[in-house]
Amino acid sequence: MAKYRIQRKKGTEGSTVYTYVAGGHNECVPTRLHDIDGAGPNDIEGGKMIMGITYFVPGGGTDYGNNPLESIYYILNGEMTLKTDDGETVLHAGDSFHCAGGVSKSVSNTSEEVVQMLVCLLPPQN
Repeated sequence: MAKYRIQRKKGTEGSTVYTYVAGGHNECVPTRLHDIDGAGPNDIEGGKMIMGITYFVPGGGTDYGNNPLESIYYILNGEMTLKTDDGETVLHAGDSFHCAGGVSKSVSNTSEEVVQMLVCLLPPQN
């Protein structure tokens, strides 16, 4: 297993980007760019982080809930409405959201275009 990985754009030679089904995600296509150690073709030896881009069609989003992963969402284009226990806010291109594991949240595409959201995740460390 590699100690580092360069990820090429999906559809180009050398790319190992893949799509998957994510529970609680609706009208979107999640992709995985980098995995944790042992999780898939995009992992590195000792890797603990996960990174991907999710493509949300207008009206797409996630169910309100939580997971144990520390999360950072970065809006690449469009607008996403973020809902937390504190209320709702609109995230625009260039905005990001960082939360600890276990935080309840949801996002929904409130724009009229496909929104790309960079997602960085860190599972709990034992």
